[in-house]
Amino acid sequence: MLKNLIRRQSSKVQQNSILFQQHSFQQKRFINKVYTNVNETVADIKDGSTLVVGGFGLCGVAQKVLEALKLKGSKQLTIVSNNCGVDDYGLGILLSNGQIKRMISSYVGENKTFEELYLTGKLEVELVPQGTLAERIRAGGAGIPAFYTPTAVGTVIQDGGFPIKFKEGGSKNGIEIASEPRETRVFNGKTFLMEKAIQGDFSIVKAWKADTHGNLMFKRTARNFNPMCATAGKVCIAEVEEIVEPGELDPDQIHVPGIYVHRIYKAPSYEKRIERRTLTKKNESNSDNSNVTKDPTQWDVRERIVRRTALEFSDGMYVNLGIGIPTLASNHLPKGVTITLQSENGILGMGPYPLEGEEDADLINAGKETITCLPGSSTFSSAESFAMIRGAHVDLTVLGALEVSENGDLANWIIPGKMVKGMGGAMDLVSSGTRVVVTMEHTAKGRPKILKSCTLPLTGKRVVDRIITELAVFDVTSNGLVLVEHAPNVTVDEIKSKTEAAFTVSDKLKPMQFVME
Repeated sequence: MLKNLIRRQSSKVQQNSILFQQHSFQQKRFINKVYTNVNETVADIKDGSTLVVGGFGLCGVAQKVLEALKLKGSKQLTIVSNNCGVDDYGLGILLSNGQIKRMISSYVGENKTFEELYLTGKLEVELVPQGTLAERIRAGGAGIPAFYTPTAVGTVIQDGGFPIKFKEGGSKNGIEIASEPRETRVFNGKTFLMEKAIQGDFSIVKAWKADTHGNLMFKRTARNFNPMCATAGKVCIAEVEEIVEPGELDPDQIHVPGIYVHRIYKAPSYEKRIERRTLTKKNESNSDNSNVTKDPTQWDVRERIVRRTALEFSDGMYVNLGIGIPTLASNHLPKGVTITLQSENGILGMGPYPLEGEEDADLINAGKETITCLPGSSTFSSAESFAMIRGAHVDLTVLGALEVSENGDLANWIIPGKMVKGMGGAMDLVSSGTRVVVTMEHTAKGRPKILKSCTLPLTGKRVVDRIITELAVFDVTSNGLVLVEHAPNVTVDEIKSKTEAAFTVSDKLKPMQFVME
């Protein structure tokens, strides 16, 4: 009898405990996450906090939350974000206000304040390849302490010693804080670097829609770094354009589940900035060539390189094109050739520039230019984008360079002490093992850019397959550079006089070919 009574009492206690746990879970599950006062969303961000912040350029930026943080005045912040906005928008408002101690980014870009503060020793900057940055943030949210990547092998990222902070007075006075070398390991005969995960005290993201449970949806390329950032903060603050009730969002369309999101704020109104409003004029296609002569000797340098580069495209290719000349090459596809353009900020199937009035602040390319989507296109996060790149699913990468060596080393992201643009996604793109074509002018102010060895910090070691300039086309082989084409009216002797690197001349050397619409 006594044993049965004890069993019944024990069973009742267990049932009550389960009911209590379920009740507690229900309370926690449905706690209100919606804030009506933006200042309250950042009220507990203290000096010295680490913030993981979404956005790409000015696209997908939680502007009202950042403005509230500026007003609060928290200082000595470490900011993890792809870039730092501009002086009066995005993270730039915190930088200009002296609130940021360290930036962990992939791209400085056109933010002159960012570049100046770094070069004068007033800001710590840890530059990280864009795909590695996305994956470090994703790993932080997924509880993975570190991972191995092929990106940046053979560069200063592997070697360490790169200046994170210069001494007071700037680069001329030496380095105060230097980057640490990466641990390496060989898998299947290939070297990989170990990269550590990133976590933050808070994450700040911008979404299109949210329900009151915190489930988030993003729009077009405004997704970029936001989904990974949402997961990597101990507390996630989401600024959104619309809040709906639970059940109004299709579960299959949710990009970030509410488990990661703690605070939701809907701004009453705000401006969506466009960094580079790039348009197609009416009655003019992106490849309008009506005013271009058919004589290549009369073309300017850019036209010659662009039209030769277009011959690198084969039908059905997935292609990533760098800013400038590489992007322009897609306007001159050979007849019968269709390619799919991939942009590292999260779009596959990128279309031409929009007509005036049709531009969308949530739809940009990696150069921050307004674009359109083609039928069958898709958008995704920066982590997904670099999975495509790192996994060698992109067939061809075309990008510019400051220098290329005779063995295929590439340098294109920094001139120490003078210019710091950041590597962006270039290190990831050239380390994937797929074909890499460099397009550039043959010389810079009369100095050769094709060298015996690069003098600038490398983007990648032995990664270039072909070099296209206004004078020549070179293939990079295991035996060195081979000249395979020369421009019209350009002799081999002239090419030699403007090339520091040694090269051999192909026995099948021919005049440079072009797409002629």
